[in-house]
Amino acid sequence: MPPPADIVKVAIEWPGAFPKLMEIDQKKPLSAIIKEVCDGWSLSNHEYYALQHADGSNFYITEKNRNEIKNGTILRLTTSPAQNALQLHERIQSSSMDAKLEALKDLAGYSRDVTFAQEFINLDGISLLTQMVESGTDFGDMLSFTLTAFVELMDHGIVSWDTFSVAFIKKIASYVNKFATDIAILQRSLAILESMVLNSHDLYHKVAQEITIGQLIPHLQGSDQEIQTYTTAVINALFLKAPDDKRQEMANILAQKQLRSIILHHVIRAQRAINNEMAHQLYVLQVLTFNLLEDRMMTKMDPQDQAQRDIIFELRRIAFDAELEPNNSSGNVEKRKSMYTRDYKKLGFINHVNPAMDFTQTPPGMLALDNMLYFAKHHQDAYIRIVLENSSREDKHECPFGRSSIELTKLLCEILKVGELPSETGNDFHPMFFTHDRSFEEFFCICIQLLNKTWKEMRATSEDFNKVMQVVKEQIMRALTTKPSSLDQFKSKLQNLSYAEILKIRQSERMNQEDFQSRPILELKEKIQPEILELIKQQRLNRLVEGTCFRKLNSRRRQDKFWYCRLSPNHKVFHYGDLEESPQGEVPHDSLQDKLPVADIKAVLTGKDCPHMKEKGALKQNKEVLELAFSILHDSNGHLDFIAPDKHEYCVWTDGLNALLGKDMMSELTRNDLDTLLSMEIKLRLLDLENIQIPDAPPPIPKEPSNYDFVYDCN
Repeated sequence: MPPPADIVKVAIEWPGAFPKLMEIDQKKPLSAIIKEVCDGWSLSNHEYYALQHADGSNFYITEKNRNEIKNGTILRLTTSPAQNALQLHERIQSSSMDAKLEALKDLAGYSRDVTFAQEFINLDGISLLTQMVESGTDFGDMLSFTLTAFVELMDHGIVSWDTFSVAFIKKIASYVNKFATDIAILQRSLAILESMVLNSHDLYHKVAQEITIGQLIPHLQGSDQEIQTYTTAVINALFLKAPDDKRQEMANILAQKQLRSIILHHVIRAQRAINNEMAHQLYVLQVLTFNLLEDRMMTKMDPQDQAQRDIIFELRRIAFDAELEPNNSSGNVEKRKSMYTRDYKKLGFINHVNPAMDFTQTPPGMLALDNMLYFAKHHQDAYIRIVLENSSREDKHECPFGRSSIELTKLLCEILKVGELPSETGNDFHPMFFTHDRSFEEFFCICIQLLNKTWKEMRATSEDFNKVMQVVKEQIMRALTTKPSSLDQFKSKLQNLSYAEILKIRQSERMNQEDFQSRPILELKEKIQPEILELIKQQRLNRLVEGTCFRKLNSRRRQDKFWYCRLSPNHKVFHYGDLEESPQGEVPHDSLQDKLPVADIKAVLTGKDCPHMKEKGALKQNKEVLELAFSILHDSNGHLDFIAPDKHEYCVWTDGLNALLGKDMMSELTRNDLDTLLSMEIKLRLLDLENIQIPDAPPPIPKEPSNYDFVYDCN
């Protein structure tokens, strides 16, 4: 007899018959099991049949996924993927409109299964669907389900995007250009265009010829956030794949169409929460916009270029209001050179004789000079005040405007990661950068004034330059983490982060990390640490009981494929299952069809060790996705694969799973929580000892008395 671990007890349904209870031997070939089931109902031609999950997901049981079958699973005997694909291929060509519609509905559902998709594609099904679209005879629900099936089939990555005709692209683009288009058709058309642009260099050019930014913009002005998300994704895709020499041209078009203003008012400031996918698309747009600065950032100044040198002359003129003397005699030339050298020193350049040499380092290259000129022209009073204030100081505490501007520009490029491609999972966009057409320059203007203010507060000299830059970076980073909604609000946040305040914050953090290192405090920490860890463990398990919605991530980042997983309240079973859309709250256990007993879990894998990160795919080498991936290995050599929505959820789940398995919680989140809670608990316990010096060592034990005749005698 086969061992019990290889036997799975299931129920199998067949239309018009009572469900059959049977034991499946996982060591037997699947074809033999299907034959046994067919023989039980006297069905011939068992090769025309297959097993399927009976939960409505339409996923077939194959040799590859059969280990996922658990005791108590309900299966359904149905036609094989090949037969089903053949039947649907014929049904969608029916002359009856009702029959054709029902067939397309079924096709859209079945196409989610890769086994069926392969069979349908082998019948040249993709070509059939594209011909139906190109013919233009279908509309409404018929067209909607046709496009849905097409998107599902293409998502499996079996067919190359390069195979599609211009006629098909024109038809899809026409659905986007028609403003009265059905929402479902519009959504799928936008998704198809995005995939074409991202997955094919040739199709990018064809799509760019058929769809314009002006035709996409109106879809951002509607109230449907899903359509806004898909529209932004198409714009980002066109932006990302545009040739280098066309990218600035496209940025100019986006500016002309007031894309930034439309997104600010219709998306960011709309009276609704921004979902994760929309946040990701806004983050991508922010990154791509700032990446336009890369060319100037990596361009060295040519000291012989008169136009570039004129910018430096303009900075000097605005600051000191001086004109060139018309007399070109040799004496005046020498005098003028001496005057220029003096003024360039006042402007804070390192090279007083030829300041152009200061801009030969990349980064920040010419971008620093662009920022300085913008500041001088658009914030002239502040510029003149900073330059004159520092040029008149004789106590070696002057803040060099030129050097500061160059280093600050370099710092801002590092903070905003100018020149780096957007990550697959990033959603860290800043609303304030959508409030101004020249947001980077305005960002610089605020920060250069902050630098000058911090320099004075620190009473710094040239030797302290790097220290000042470290403080300024900390001030900027702390203000950015609050996600200010406007540049003015960002400026206000910086006002509250003076050098004195930064010192207080640093002192407080040092106290948490270093000051409580005396022996009595360490012993107290050691005593209370187990109860703090138990508290963290309970919090992690409670979060697993609440559950999390995970997205099925692929190269197109579609947002409409989700699954949910949660732990039962008794911590014995994981319940999970697919969802049609992202849930607004907790998902009940009874709506999740699949189960995984905690007792069956053998190990938890993370990162590149996960089975789904070893499979071939577009996400395999993506660093951000690798950092969010984890898998549960369970009995029968099965595995449940996750990609966490963010780093916080990744830490919560890996901690919770390790806690269930009796292992240590090793995440960065646990370390931070432990440090925070330990610090708070120690401070609470030491409140009564405020201003009392705690000795590093316990007091010495006194010598024994010469006798013990000091007990009080009551007589």
